[in-house]
Amino acid sequence: QVQLVESGGGLVQAGGSLRLSCVVSGRALNFYAMAMGWFRQAPGKQREFVAAVSWRSDTPIYADSVKGRFTTSRDNAKNTVYLQMSSLKPEDTAVYYCATGRGNQPVGARDQYNYWGQGTQVTVSS
Repeated sequence: QVQLVESGGGLVQAGGSLRLSCVVSGRALNFYAMAMGWFRQAPGKQREFVAAVSWRSDTPIYADSVKGRFTTSRDNAKNTVYLQMSSLKPEDTAVYYCATGRGNQPVGARDQYNYWGQGTQVTVSS
């Protein structure tokens, strides 16, 4: 069983920053071989792709809405992936989820991720 635990969410004013973390654990886990993704879901909206990173952290991809403001990275020695969020806007308010990829390349499609965390709330006030 693979478990993902996100942390770092909270309330922040517009223009502020937050850093989310996601620790992955589980038996026979091959963390360094899988891509990791971040998604978010605002009230009344579909869960949407935010960012993803390959196992080598050399080819991250981002949704257009966060490009230039968010950065994802990972520490394979700690089985941890990060999402650094800067210049936050009220429209970034959502529950943020991390997920393990079925493959080792970062992609934006939800069905290419198989294990999900419970989510962490990010609220940006105007």
